Amino acid sequence: MSVLHSLGASPRKRLGQNFLHDRNIASWIVEKLEIGPGQHVVEIGPGLGALTEEIIRWGLSITLLEKDRAFAKYLREKFERPNVEVIEGDALEYDTRVEFLRRPAKVIGNLPYYLSSALLFHFTADPCPFEHMVFTVQKEMASRLSATPKCKEYGSLSVIIQRQWQVTRLKTLPPSVFLPQPQVDSVVVSLKRRMPGAFEEADAGEFAALVKAGFSERRKQVRNLLSRFGDPEQIEIALLAAAVAFTARAEDISIEQWIRILNVLQPPVIYGSNPGELLSVVDQNDEPLEPLARATIHRENLLHRAVHILLVNRRGELLLQKRSHRKDRFPRRWDSSAAGHVDAHESYRECAMRELLEELGVTATLAKIGKIPASEATGREFIEIFAGIHDGPFHWNQHEIETGGFFNLKMVDHWIATRPQDFAPGFVECYREVRVPLGDLIVRAREESG
Repeated sequence: MSVLHSLGASPRKRLGQNFLHDRNIASWIVEKLEIGPGQHVVEIGPGLGALTEEIIRWGLSITLLEKDRAFAKYLREKFERPNVEVIEGDALEYDTRVEFLRRPAKVIGNLPYYLSSALLFHFTADPCPFEHMVFTVQKEMASRLSATPKCKEYGSLSVIIQRQWQVTRLKTLPPSVFLPQPQVDSVVVSLKRRMPGAFEEADAGEFAALVKAGFSERRKQVRNLLSRFGDPEQIEIALLAAAVAFTARAEDISIEQWIRILNVLQPPVIYGSNPGELLSVVDQNDEPLEPLARATIHRENLLHRAVHILLVNRRGELLLQKRSHRKDRFPRRWDSSAAGHVDAHESYRECAMRELLEELGVTATLAKIGKIPASEATGREFIEIFAGIHDGPFHWNQHEIETGGFFNLKMVDHWIATRPQDFAPGFVECYREVRVPLGDLIVRAREESG
């Protein structure tokens, strides 16, 4: 408490401030984050820096998110060094997208009890740059996070978070290790990102909406709470497909069953690459030759055609997609908003419009802004590049796309420069070719937004 006295400060109840003062426990918590060389850590609500001190010992770069002005000033002075960044502000307003530039990045923190749910949703929202998080939360919150079906703690938070994160309760902490002492025990929990394929794919936004609707009135049968997603007959068909009883309540339904219900009510877009599809083979002047199967073209390294589409929103940000783990080339790398091969007897523009609909579920007015000749860097593809304006929402083709998000161009510039391995090479070539006209399009998009 001497530090608090020297600062002329005291814990503020409205900010949920309870400071960890046991150094051994702080060291143990940091150890559970499994940090290593070259990683970056984001700490939420560092307070007096108990966890920060332990992280600093590893020599890692760290970003501290502290809302209290007095503590932010104290942290800047105490940890004044090049690898420590202190941001004074609300963690809920932190733009997590910047962490893609500093991956691998992890998150740690003693979460304010009254903000735990909001912070969890904010830092796990897609596109998410983090693979591992360790939080100290109120015991009740830990129970909700890790709950399984048919128990009272199991709710929408449990289902939505656990679909993408493996939640593990690590340790219960008594009130005595905090100042001031909270009224209840706390629990250290670990959240590790699930690998793609752990569950059947599902549209994240629609999944969250479905689950929240199902849990909106816990005592009601779930079949009576999903009218937004289908008529009674459609809902019954979905419940049957998921092996869910018509009398079931939300807490009876597993994550797998929730996903099945959604995908029956709203069948996902699943256009996929067909190795036998005929593509437009071309000569060195991009003149069409006899069409051949996609697999043959790739195997024999023949010249062919492709398109890349770059969409910007009216905030001046570029939409990027993260390629599915199923992709035979550059799986899980970031790429253009949409892209694809030109089919036999199809023009570049026709292909661009088709790919936009198949991959993102939208249409847009597109303008050609560039063309790249075929080379090894493009995968032997002649590429025409189209651009347009669209704010979403998008319906990702789940066979092709893992996730996606908007990023400002300066961020993309820096990201490509620092972590080129995160991107499909064809996108990098296209982006560099059209960076200037793309910037002009963004100016127009901002003007249209008023």
